[in-house]
Amino acid sequence: MAVIAFIVGVLVMLVGLGISIALHEMGHILPAKAFGVRVGQYMIGFGPTLWSRRMGETEYGFKALPLGGFISISGMYPPSPEAEGIRKRVWSTLVQEARAANDESIGDAGDRVLYKQATWKRLVVMLGGPFMNLVLAAVLFSILYSGIGMYTSTTTVGTVSQCVLPADTDQTECASGDTPSPAAAAGLEPGDVIVAVDGTDVATFDEASAIIRVHAGDTIPLTVERDGSDVTLQITPVLAENQYTDENGDTVTGQVGFVGFSPTTEREAQPIWAGIQATGQQVGNVVDVIVHLPQRIYETAVDLFTGQARDPDGPIGVVGVGRIAGEVAAADAPIMDRVATIVNLLASLNVALMVFNLIPLLPLDGGHVVVALWDGIKRMWFRIRRKGTPKPADATRLVPLTLVVVTLMIGMSVLLLAADLFNPVDLFGTG
Repeated sequence: MAVIAFIVGVLVMLVGLGISIALHEMGHILPAKAFGVRVGQYMIGFGPTLWSRRMGETEYGFKALPLGGFISISGMYPPSPEAEGIRKRVWSTLVQEARAANDESIGDAGDRVLYKQATWKRLVVMLGGPFMNLVLAAVLFSILYSGIGMYTSTTTVGTVSQCVLPADTDQTECASGDTPSPAAAAGLEPGDVIVAVDGTDVATFDEASAIIRVHAGDTIPLTVERDGSDVTLQITPVLAENQYTDENGDTVTGQVGFVGFSPTTEREAQPIWAGIQATGQQVGNVVDVIVHLPQRIYETAVDLFTGQARDPDGPIGVVGVGRIAGEVAAADAPIMDRVATIVNLLASLNVALMVFNLIPLLPLDGGHVVVALWDGIKRMWFRIRRKGTPKPADATRLVPLTLVVVTLMIGMSVLLLAADLFNPVDLFGTG
């Protein structure tokens, strides 16, 4: 069963990735068609075509390698100059080939080409793909936080420590002579539901914990519901080093009042805006990874060749994500926990697709955005100076740089593939 569950997890992730890519490309094609731009192809994957069908002027289909997708938009760039006098060399050959492919896309499109559209329309088309991934991520995070719910500490006592152990000790069991915990000394029992602390009614564990933290050395009443009746205990928190969540939601460690019990946890639906907040936080996390991508890739290479454990917050390839999804699906855990983790993975993957595609380099969407903005700035400058209309920016001149970027992306993909196969990220401590 574990093997079947692993395969199901991998397949779910692959299908989710395929849907994410399909919606990304849909985010480009819908505004392009809405603005009247001719779209020749809408393909999921790369390589040989497995299946396609023409609907109207657009050919829709799937290709053999489901590692991305593309659409063919007429006139991404202006047609080639009739004569330019570029010296013959490898780079110029690549430029001419790119121009020939672009010219072919223009064909009989007439004015229905992208480069003739207003700058804002070109930006909408180029940003439509990343925006679609952002929306999908927000939907998935909302399902996770507000639909499935997040584990939250309750006011029900789960376990009671029998003694006070130092924060830096490896000791896991009490020994004779250890100081009894205030919770045990007061008679607190698992299953008790905390109703009030020091005379203040509490509805959450955090509220109860906040009162206890500031009463080290003070004997205070603790009211609990036990077997349907309220019972008031007298408890004296001791001053001890403990981890807790402060009013800003940050986990901190400090000397605070401590009584020695742990709450039960249960899934609780969060407010609808929690998914949006989680999306924003994940965008920040991925941006940090992208900003430090060369360093992170170098560290991944070092870990691969030295056998060191990889940073789980570092870059992970498609194979690695699929492997993690399989391990999650096969884990000995409640099914809702496994579903929640896979939904979280898919949401995070869409954030990564969005941020990565916004890198301002061709052939990524961010590179096309830069070209459109440069074109728009030129048009504005010419209007201000009343010099007519400038020639559209010829982005095919950037083909050599684009080739370098593509080569680096391929190299990164190969490295991540090797790392995912031979030194995978260990999220479950099984390495």
